[in-house]
Amino acid sequence: MGADREGRRRTAPARAAVFAACGAVLLAGCASMPDSGDLRDVASTPRQDTQVRVFAMPPSKDASAPDIVQGFLEALTSDDPNYETARKYLTGKAAKSWRPERSTTVLADGPGTVVDPSGVREEGSDYSVTLTGTRVATVDAQQSYAPAEGDYRQPVHLTRDTETGQWRIDAPPAGIVMGKSDFQRNYMSVNKYYLASGSGAQDTTARTAAVADPVYVRRRVEPLAQTVRSLIDGPTSLLGSVVRSGFPRGAALAKDGTALTPDEHGKLTVPLNDKAARADEDSCEEMATQLLFTLQSLTTAVDEVELRSGDEQLCSLAESQAEAVAARGSAAHPDYLYFVDDEQRMVRLPAGGNATAAEPVPGALGEGGTALRSVAVSRDEHTAAGVSLDAKSLYVGSLVSGGSLGEPVLVSEGATEEERLTPPSWDAAGDLWAADRNPDDPRLLVLDKGAGEPVEVRTPGLDGQVQAVRVAADGVRIALIVEKDGDRSLFIGRIERGAKAGDPPTVRGLRSATPELEEVTAMSWAGDSRLVVVGRERGGVQQIGYVQVDGSAPEASVPAALTGVKDIAAAEDDRVPLVAYSEDGIVRLPSGMQWQKVTKGMAPVYPG
Repeated sequence: MGADREGRRRTAPARAAVFAACGAVLLAGCASMPDSGDLRDVASTPRQDTQVRVFAMPPSKDASAPDIVQGFLEALTSDDPNYETARKYLTGKAAKSWRPERSTTVLADGPGTVVDPSGVREEGSDYSVTLTGTRVATVDAQQSYAPAEGDYRQPVHLTRDTETGQWRIDAPPAGIVMGKSDFQRNYMSVNKYYLASGSGAQDTTARTAAVADPVYVRRRVEPLAQTVRSLIDGPTSLLGSVVRSGFPRGAALAKDGTALTPDEHGKLTVPLNDKAARADEDSCEEMATQLLFTLQSLTTAVDEVELRSGDEQLCSLAESQAEAVAARGSAAHPDYLYFVDDEQRMVRLPAGGNATAAEPVPGALGEGGTALRSVAVSRDEHTAAGVSLDAKSLYVGSLVSGGSLGEPVLVSEGATEEERLTPPSWDAAGDLWAADRNPDDPRLLVLDKGAGEPVEVRTPGLDGQVQAVRVAADGVRIALIVEKDGDRSLFIGRIERGAKAGDPPTVRGLRSATPELEEVTAMSWAGDSRLVVVGRERGGVQQIGYVQVDGSAPEASVPAALTGVKDIAAAEDDRVPLVAYSEDGIVRLPSGMQWQKVTKGMAPVYPG
């Protein structure tokens, strides 16, 4: 590529041409690259400007076997849409059978190479190397990211063509392999949106929840068209059982739909095939809503989506109309920030403002009759829940003046505060979740509308004890801090509702979102597919950062450092300040500023 990779030498066929995306003009001033040299580790290139597209060079006629391997690896990191240049390094048979779209393996550094001793001499017709590295992540055929670890070893075999004498790879690696920095340059995360499904997933009087399903697409290879195709293809396996799509079976982007570009008014026309045209009006609006929400996670240039099939307009939807079809958590702006003051009462401050004088909430939880340890507020901000100071009892009360508190809805028999109830969390349907950490009877529990008999949630595959619970605004995903052998990790799972009313829900598909952290002490949803986490790496210091539900690191600035953080609160709406409970009490982080002390108190939360 443009510069020599971390001082490692390159061979002639491995050079790449760098073109400006707008004019395909060859850039001058690239670092010189030697025409010969040993086969070395292929390290990741530094992140490059988003307006620069990188194209690999095809193999030269006199390329050696090491040249071919390195040239092929370089071609995998280029912006060639269909990897046609990479295929030129393969034999004809291998080029036809190789499927780069099936998987991408991300390594900590670029793939290293170890030459097979039996293939050191190139006089023959065979040459073998093994690609090596340390796994960081994988991206599957559904474009779904998953953290990975362990050694990577992949054999690569080359053969010499008997007629031309040229080396080609006849056994390439499975899929794509590249270093982490090349992956960050080549790919970006996009939220696809689907609709929550299943009995009890959503209050029937409310709008259907839009559920974010993050995938990775190639950054400079028709990203709009890639994203639309991925959306139409359906949700990833992590969400498939709890969401649905408005797109009918067989729907697809029309052949002329590769160059999707919004007009000067922010309207994007999406051409679909004739099977998509069979959708009724409601389904068409759902398709348009999914498309609009999805494309807005990719670009701010789209404000309206029009669906067409041939010469027929199927429907057209603007953002305000889409929000009437489905609700996005990130579009909901909370009225207040809530926390427990130094008198153990539930108090509140206007969300997003500069006020520092908190007021007790209306109702019994704000009167101070019951000392509180933690609180949670329903997403409509009409009802609140509070855990007593000794963490033994969970109360629910209305945020209306004059309301009584009544008996606790849940009581733990744990021996100590740390072995009793976690802070509660409300889901989108108005149900209340909490975990009982009693080591003799650990349970994840849900209360229908915050009342009635607590129902134990089934958690197959859970290995450890739940220490904290947060349900996403979509009501489909749940975040759990799970402790095992002294380590605390963040796990994300999906909530599968029972087929019949009264059936207990089940949390499935639990995956660690913070495999690199030894201790996660606090977390909060901070977007439709993003959380803010307080944690510590092994042997490291406490830090605050963002993480995607798939375990990848989002392209977001890291919050300013803050010491002694005990709790963290964020809203799905990123315009609302981050708030924390630290050694300085309640503090907040306005956009682009440093942490500011607000007042005394603890356990801050936004609705949810």
